[in-house]
Amino acid sequence: MSTSHTPIARVDFIEGLAKGLAVLESFDTQRQRLNATQAAERAGLTRAAARRHLLTLAHLGYLETDGSHYWLAPKVLRFSGSYLASARLPRLIQPTLNRLAALTRESFSAVVLDEDEVVIVARSVSPGGQRLMAYGLHLGARLPAHATSTGRVLLAAKSRGELSAWLKGRELARLTPRTTVDHKAFRAVIAQVRADDFAVAREEHELGVFALAVPLRNVQGQTLAALNVVASPQRLEESTLRQDLLPLLLDAARELRPLL
Repeated sequence: MSTSHTPIARVDFIEGLAKGLAVLESFDTQRQRLNATQAAERAGLTRAAARRHLLTLAHLGYLETDGSHYWLAPKVLRFSGSYLASARLPRLIQPTLNRLAALTRESFSAVVLDEDEVVIVARSVSPGGQRLMAYGLHLGARLPAHATSTGRVLLAAKSRGELSAWLKGRELARLTPRTTVDHKAFRAVIAQVRADDFAVAREEHELGVFALAVPLRNVQGQTLAALNVVASPQRLEESTLRQDLLPLLLDAARELRPLL
């Protein structure tokens, strides 16, 4: 179950709703089909409770079932579709992403942090531009924060104490042979990102995929999101990185700052 983001009085907390959402959140790219036993384990419920929630969610149209296993139905996209259509942040950032893509023929995304993952809230690919895209890089896609350029930029915005709390007891999954999984080494990576104010991830999330990210801050200096570009290894060599793509991203971040 997700941790709380807004304080709430105990009397106002609807436990049944929280449990139902925990069951819904049990479905992900690793576990696309679940039975009651698996959902119970992932949501921290008894099998009987998980079964009732699964049946209710299927009745409401948010899940489909063959009688024993359940999987997400298209109706769940109502939530993400409404968010992406109405949320202020994606609307403000989209014109900048379109301009950058048209200018460079590269692929750009704006991303926010959600616990141990980053979520793509806006993206743009220039027509006829680079076809280099990591698997699953679509609106609403969730990627592991530790292995992505955007995740590292957003984690670098945390204080050292907050980063320690985020890392505590967390296993950093090895997604490729190049993924940084050792906690001490990862802290050093984040410290470097904090010092540079940008992050480069070279084949840590997916082999053959290189990405560069910078923070998107508001006028108060709070990091609200990250802006990144996915490019070829040649484009992210140190010389072209600093002369070409990085200045573009930094300029875009400065332009967006008064709007955020």
